[in-house]
Amino acid sequence: MRCVIARFPFDLTKAGVLQSMQTVRPEPVTGESVTIGRRTYPLKQVGQVITRQDRRDFTAAEVQRAMTRLGFTCHTAPAPAPAASSAPGLSPFQRASAMLGTPESA
Repeated sequence: MRCVIARFPFDLTKAGVLQSMQTVRPEPVTGESVTIGRRTYPLKQVGQVITRQDRRDFTAAEVQRAMTRLGFTCHTAPAPAPAASSAPGLSPFQRASAMLGTPESA
């Protein structure tokens, strides 16, 4: 399937993407991601491997569009974890004390 990523045309196939990514170790996912085989990869990592271009040269949306057209499942960015400072019922002093922890004995 012909896809345009970073203004360059690429002829991508699902089998070709699977083969390219099978030896690549997934990086931790912090943004949008795609499931290839049984692994979940960041979209920018996949784009870098399949296009051999620098990650700054293309957007995650371009890679997501190509991966979706090839039949891969894409995921949105994971929701941020709630901050410890948002604990209900604690005063600002109690929250600060909890974040600092207890002093160690000498």
